[in-house]
Amino acid sequence: MTPPYLKPGDKFGIVSTARKITREELQPAVECFQKEGFEIVFGKNLFKELNQFSGTDNERAEDFQLMMDNPEIKAILCARGGYGTVRIIDKLDFTTFIKNPKWICGFSDVTVLHSHIWQNFEIETIHSIMPVQLQKLGGKSEAAKTLLKSLKGETLNYQFPSHELNKEGVAEGVLVGGNLSILYSLLGSVSDIDTAGKILFIEDIDEYLYHIDRMMMAMKRAGKLDKLKGLIIGGMSDMKDNAVPFGKNAEEIITDAVKEYDFPVCFHFPAGHIDANCAIYLGKSAKLEVRKAKSTLVF
Repeated sequence: MTPPYLKPGDKFGIVSTARKITREELQPAVECFQKEGFEIVFGKNLFKELNQFSGTDNERAEDFQLMMDNPEIKAILCARGGYGTVRIIDKLDFTTFIKNPKWICGFSDVTVLHSHIWQNFEIETIHSIMPVQLQKLGGKSEAAKTLLKSLKGETLNYQFPSHELNKEGVAEGVLVGGNLSILYSLLGSVSDIDTAGKILFIEDIDEYLYHIDRMMMAMKRAGKLDKLKGLIIGGMSDMKDNAVPFGKNAEEIITDAVKEYDFPVCFHFPAGHIDANCAIYLGKSAKLEVRKAKSTLVF
C-alpha cells in the first residue's frame, strides 16, 4: 500500500524513537521543510532525556503513536538513529495507521520500523536522511532533495558508477532492507522480513569486519539470500579490523557470501551512513540494472 504523497501545507511530525536530540540540532531541518511549504509538528516528548534516549520507552512510543493516530500528520520523520527503536516497536498499535497510512522516514535504527511495517502490513516507507543530518548537509544536498522528491511522489531514478565486484544482470521486484546490523537483530522476530522474490538493500557503519561476516552468514543460514531477485549494497562506512586482520574488506565479505547465487549484485549505491544518502522507497516495486559501465535503480 502506498501512503498519500504530500503537498504544500501538509504537516510533518518529527519524533525520536531512539537517541536524544536538541532543538538546535533540528533547526536547519525545520527551516528546510518550511521553505518547501510544509508545517512541522514536534512530538510532545521529543526533547526529553533519559541517558542516551529521547525519554523513556513509553514516552518515545507515545510520541510515535500520537503521530500515527493524528489525521493531520501526513508523514513521520524520525529525528535521528542510534539505538532504541526495537525497545518500543511492540508497544505500538498500528490499527489506525493501517486504515490511514502515512510515510515513515529515516534510516539506520529506523530499519526496525521499515521492516516491521512492511512485513506485517505491506505499507511502503522511505529509507532516507533524517532531520539531524541536515545540520551538516543542508537543505540543498542531494540527500535532502531526494527525501522531498520521494515525499511528493516524484520519480526516483538513480544512476551510479560500476564497481569491480558487481555481478551484472537485471532484476525487478519489491525493494526491502536497510541497516544490516538491524536486519540481523530482527531475525526470527515478528519484524523479520521475508526476502523471497525481493531486491534486498543493505548498508552499515562502524562494524568489525568479522561482524559483517557473521551477519552475512546468519542471513544466509536463515534463507534470506536463497530466493533474492537482486542485492544492492550501500555505504559500508568506517569498518574496523582486529589486530590480526580478517583478510577481506566488507565488499569482499559480501561477495563471498553470495558467490553461489546468480542474482545481480551492485556495490556503492548512494545510500546509508554517507553524505550522499539518497532516498529510496522500501516496499515499492523497482527495477535494478547492473551493467559494466553503470548501474541504475528506478521506481
